[in-house]
Amino acid sequence: MKFMKLGSKSHTFQSDGNNVRYVASDLASDIIVSVGDVKFYLHKFPLLLKSAHLQKLITLSNEANMGEVQISDIPGGTSAFEICAKFCYGMTVTLNAYNVIAARCAAEYLGMNESIEKGNLIYKIDVFLSSGIFRSWKDSIILLQTSKSMLPVADDLKVVSHCIESIANKACVDVSKVDWSYTYNRKKLPEENVIDSNQNEIRTRLVPKDWWVEDLCELEVDLYKAVIANIKTKAVHSNEVIGEALKAYAYRKLPNFSKSMIQTGGMSKHHLIVETIVWLLPAEKGSVSGRFLLKLLKAAIFVESEERTREELIKRIGQQLEEASVTDILIPAHDGETKTHDNSVVQTMVREFLNRDDNAEIESVGGGEVEGIRKTGILSDASKLMVAKLIDGYLAEIAKDHNLPLSDFIDLAELVSGISRPAHDGLYRAIDTYLKEHPGISKGDRKRICKLMNCRKLSVNACMHAVQNERLPMRVVVQVLYFEQVRTAGSSGTSTPDIPKGIKDLNSGSNGSSRSGATNPEDDMDAVATAEELKALRKELSSLRLSNGVGGSFKDEDIKSSADKVVIGKMKGLLKSKKSFLKLLVSKWGQGENSGSDSSESIGSANPEEAKSTPSRNRRHSVS
Repeated sequence: MKFMKLGSKSHTFQSDGNNVRYVASDLASDIIVSVGDVKFYLHKFPLLLKSAHLQKLITLSNEANMGEVQISDIPGGTSAFEICAKFCYGMTVTLNAYNVIAARCAAEYLGMNESIEKGNLIYKIDVFLSSGIFRSWKDSIILLQTSKSMLPVADDLKVVSHCIESIANKACVDVSKVDWSYTYNRKKLPEENVIDSNQNEIRTRLVPKDWWVEDLCELEVDLYKAVIANIKTKAVHSNEVIGEALKAYAYRKLPNFSKSMIQTGGMSKHHLIVETIVWLLPAEKGSVSGRFLLKLLKAAIFVESEERTREELIKRIGQQLEEASVTDILIPAHDGETKTHDNSVVQTMVREFLNRDDNAEIESVGGGEVEGIRKTGILSDASKLMVAKLIDGYLAEIAKDHNLPLSDFIDLAELVSGISRPAHDGLYRAIDTYLKEHPGISKGDRKRICKLMNCRKLSVNACMHAVQNERLPMRVVVQVLYFEQVRTAGSSGTSTPDIPKGIKDLNSGSNGSSRSGATNPEDDMDAVATAEELKALRKELSSLRLSNGVGGSFKDEDIKSSADKVVIGKMKGLLKSKKSFLKLLVSKWGQGENSGSDSSESIGSANPEEAKSTPSRNRRHSVS
């Protein structure tokens, strides 16, 4: 630490109790200077030689025949005045980064400038600041911290702005020129490890690019904001390094930030910190991770940040949503709401993510004409698939909430329904969890939620679970059973058949008959099957193994149609034996809705390659 000694006399002020200071001298004191509650018994002559303000006060006291002057508003208080008084007496005074700013402000207040005496205290302190403090990295940070209590005087004297400029300049210096000490306990950035061209080994630089990050975390938020803003204007560091600095500051200043929680104490302070970090975020995508942004969003919601702050974070998160995990996007609902999580925020994130593909750009073409050109989407298939899986996992998690409205579940699932994914196991797991946690759901709602799933895209294990799942409507079980047989045909080396019209009708809701019965056959197919019905239906379809030609390679359409009729006929015969399906199959076979909402492929137009898998086994598997 840099320091400067002023004066040569070894004398010092004596104390008589807590509130009295005096100079041990043969001469009696002739003036009392009261600074707050402390009285200084001093001599006029040395004070008059150095301080213009004391000259004025002492002159006024003489005219009033008073031997005492009052100073109540001096910056730095008693300790700062004592430094100035010692300088007047020529006593030894040691200045350092901790007390120099207070002494400078007090000297300004007392008028200890060059017009009174050459080489006065203000001049000496300014020399010490420029040649000592501002050249030292850690001393500059200490000085900036201590200036907080000296505002706005320190700001008016330009000491704070000079200090900020000094710190920013050092933070932006080439790392090869950093020869001062600094605090660094974090991992280096990947690019800090470079290969030495002259040696066949990895050489690690002694000074990482973000060497300055931890030391700046000591600053109060307003000073930190000023320093980082100054560093950004120099455009020396990459956005990733600035992002690392903001991340380190958030973890240091926001208790439990790493756990996505904020302590309740000091809410106003934490509110300011969150607002400042968001304001300082570089505009470019990827400067900070999506997971950090999500933690920041949770903190912003907790400390009740401004609406614009939350909207900015949500927009940024939507641009990097593929980086998130399910835990990251579990955002608590607002106080007073019955549901556990705020699903509307997640919906907004997904929309922001998908909007990256939908934005149209206007380009200028030859001849000065302007026309609208829709460019190819910037989202990769991998990113879309990651987000689709993320939302499937999120749905499975929020489905456990007994107060979750079905509309929230469906609206969010439909947002990603346009993203083609090879398997719908995650969505099936979410649907099954919702049905399990909401046993009182109506038949209509059960049909609506099952419509989100494409049975064609369930894996073998998911199919095994589904055909034994008593929570699913019978229409879904029938579809799953049929596609399981299709997979069996594919695995045996035979070609995959077209989907029989009966299954298509079951799926699409076509009216196979104009007859009607006393009960609504639609209700029968939407009702859940009993365990006995599931077992019997599965056993019957398993026994078919498409042996009647459905799995063969058909050249004649009549033969193919006949084979379809065999399968559908046996299914009808089996279902007719169940009282609940008698009127359905007699009057309105297969009336229903499409249970595959994936816009990339309907149930009736599945790729044969997707149908190939291993045969199912007659035992229960769980994917939930």
